[in-house]
Amino acid sequence: MEPVIIVLIILVVLVFIALIKTIQVIPQASAAIVERFGRYTRTLNAGLNIVVPFIDTIRNRIDLREQVVPFPPQPVITQDNLVVNIDTVIYYQVTDARAATYEVASYIQAIEQLTVTTLRNIIGGMDLERTLTSREEINAALRGVLDEATGKWGIRVNRVELKAIEPPTSIQDSMEKQMRADRDKRAAILTAEGTRQAAILTAEGEKQSQILRAEGEAKAAALRAEGEAQAVRTVFEAIHAGDPDQKLLSYQYLQMLPKIAEGDANKLWIVPSEIGDALKGLSGAMGNLGGLGGGSGASGNGGGTGAERREKPSID
Repeated sequence: MEPVIIVLIILVVLVFIALIKTIQVIPQASAAIVERFGRYTRTLNAGLNIVVPFIDTIRNRIDLREQVVPFPPQPVITQDNLVVNIDTVIYYQVTDARAATYEVASYIQAIEQLTVTTLRNIIGGMDLERTLTSREEINAALRGVLDEATGKWGIRVNRVELKAIEPPTSIQDSMEKQMRADRDKRAAILTAEGTRQAAILTAEGEKQSQILRAEGEAKAAALRAEGEAQAVRTVFEAIHAGDPDQKLLSYQYLQMLPKIAEGDANKLWIVPSEIGDALKGLSGAMGNLGGLGGGSGASGNGGGTGAERREKPSID
């Protein structure tokens, strides 16, 4: 009985192993390459698959999702003979599991070497300044070459990115000095422009202030002249309304003479010829007033003499 039991156990184990070999579960976004006696038979897609145990074998399992592969820095010589280190990142996706398995031994290594070769060809035709400012152009050129070369491998290159471009240390120092000089230059230009603008605004302000001041003074002078003209007009109208006689006008004339003689600059002034008649009329009027006062003749002469003494200094 014991040998029979052992045989049954062996059979059960073999059946279990056969079931495991027969049923293959492939995860989503994956594929498996099946070979029969070393020859490609079919590709297993995601889900439950049945294979012939001990005859069919799983050669390779491939992830069909988009992959990201960073490559180490690669030294590249530019057109102006400067060595720069460039880091690249490749985004690719396997579209044909069979081609990726049989068309190339290692598609990751193949993509890396192709990227380095293409990058050296592209950068070799650019100088350093263009290399630093043409990342989009370099990315597009790399992607075009890689996508064309990897198409027969069942791989699609979606994106190529330059992660870093590192020029030599001496060039970096020179670039920093140049950038610092450019910043200082822009700062000096902005300061000068600000000073110039401030001076212009100050001059404009002073100009406007002077214009407004002149306009104010002109308006004030016009109003003052208008007031004086109105005053003269009022006095003139009042005089004509009062119907003054010759004697009153002569007296007013005499009152204005001291004002005419005021000031150190008035060394010479002209007396109108009509003032003689006015003085004669005024003297006669004063004599009549003295005669009507009822005083003595001596007192009248004394008053006349005093009047002449007062008038002469005024005339001189």
